[in-house]
Amino acid sequence: MANNRGKKYDAIVIGAGHNGLTNAAFLAKAGLDVLVLEKNEYIGGATVSRELHEGWKYSNCSYVCSLFRPEIYQALDLGRHGLEVIPLQGSTTFMQNGDYFGSYHQPTVRRREIARHSKRDADAAIRFDADLMKWCRLIRGFLLRTPPNPASLKPRDAWEFAYLVKQFYGLSESQIYEFIRFFTMSIAEYLEEYFESDVILAHFSGGSIIGTGLGVYSPGTAYVLLHHAMGDVDGNIGSWGFSRGGMGAIAKSIAASFSSFGGEIRTAAEVRQIRVAGRRAVGVVLVSGEEIDASVVVSNLDAKRTFLGVMDPKDLPEDLLHRAENFKIRGSSGKVNIALDGLPNMTALPQGSPLTRGHMHFTDTLERLERGYDDWKDNRWSADPYVDALIPSQFDPTLAPPGKHMMSVFVQYCPYDVEGGWSDEKRDAFGATVIDQIAQYSPDFKSMILHTEVRTPLELENEVGLTEGNIFQGELTLDQLMFNRPFPGYAQYRGPVKNMYLCSSSTHPGGGVMGAPGANSAREILKDLRRLNTVPADFGDD
Repeated sequence: MANNRGKKYDAIVIGAGHNGLTNAAFLAKAGLDVLVLEKNEYIGGATVSRELHEGWKYSNCSYVCSLFRPEIYQALDLGRHGLEVIPLQGSTTFMQNGDYFGSYHQPTVRRREIARHSKRDADAAIRFDADLMKWCRLIRGFLLRTPPNPASLKPRDAWEFAYLVKQFYGLSESQIYEFIRFFTMSIAEYLEEYFESDVILAHFSGGSIIGTGLGVYSPGTAYVLLHHAMGDVDGNIGSWGFSRGGMGAIAKSIAASFSSFGGEIRTAAEVRQIRVAGRRAVGVVLVSGEEIDASVVVSNLDAKRTFLGVMDPKDLPEDLLHRAENFKIRGSSGKVNIALDGLPNMTALPQGSPLTRGHMHFTDTLERLERGYDDWKDNRWSADPYVDALIPSQFDPTLAPPGKHMMSVFVQYCPYDVEGGWSDEKRDAFGATVIDQIAQYSPDFKSMILHTEVRTPLELENEVGLTEGNIFQGELTLDQLMFNRPFPGYAQYRGPVKNMYLCSSSTHPGGGVMGAPGANSAREILKDLRRLNTVPADFGDD
């Protein structure tokens, strides 16, 4: 059996997704000798850009940047390593009657557009924006901190609880009640407290169902909207943007930062098992049979893959195995990437409208959104899917040849266990359903298609390791947030054996291209090793 026993690393990180790379970069910055192991021949995990059609670069999985923490950007000097984020220009929902609703960034234009559909909603939008940003600012203060353990008597956990109480102390009694309701409400019920227009309700509901196996009337979906709204681009909270060069540019820049600190990345090096001796992680075994020693092992795999895949059951407590088996990580999303011969004409929009340079949606009522969810519950892809379509090549000429364009289409809902099982024919039929929906609003769209890449949850699982294709690596429901993520007793990034850690989106604060789980985990590792904390002060204890 091959081995690498002559070289013992300070730390091995399993998985070169953006959280794994972030974790590794902060460890290497502290002076640790770090090795990142990636099963694919490319890095990035779901944060990847690949040329699958000559001349076109697809962001195969993740497709837009907003949640990535600016503190990480600054601490790892990612601008110097090539990361550039370009803000989006708004969003649109097309209506079946030939009209549209456009959500603009300019406040006066946005208000005028909302008033075109409902004068009452134009006034309500001011209150809605203020309330949503209030919760965003509150929650953002918890994203980059390690959750306290409610069962612990350690001073650090007591201090963290005191911090939580302090943040809520400034809220009035009615605001505290409102905040608790927010976490348990459906997005439909929450929005109906503000708006009356069907298309405005549908437009603002979309962010609450992206990546989750829930519908707009399912309790808990209001928080998912908040999760998507709390990011920022250039200091603008709630803004989204494109990374120049595709989403793979994020992973590429973090990897460059990691390498600048002396870190090492090995691709085509899939880990079969985390080696444990004397209740300590001591290294890994690759699928090839090679053994590599390390003082610390960090898993960037989701909770199911970590505990049910690369760890021996005998090294785990029985209750942890049970929790891992029941961890909610349902696949509900698909992706279609399209090479276009030109820029398609969206009939409803005025010529030259900036709305083509933002999100485009085609589901204009809550009823249509809920019916799409009903299809998913019956193990069918939605006959009338919710899609989030973007054409980033309008901003980024590196994605397509001159005069051509690339469209990225995120799709909800698409089941992991489709009725009768997935086949190439069913995958193509799913893609055709998505294309047909867009074509209803763009007469020249189909004639411009040069190539399509269709990904169901099955492809997302097989290619980038997302269990069931779940983009958040675990549902963002109340029972799987904060000190419950991924499981009670394991929310502080430490595994069940010494020197074994977690850093994936299965941990707090959850999924999205955020980087916070990787950074938070690095801080805990450095604390245990009594090494210099290289994670910015804003991430740590006050």
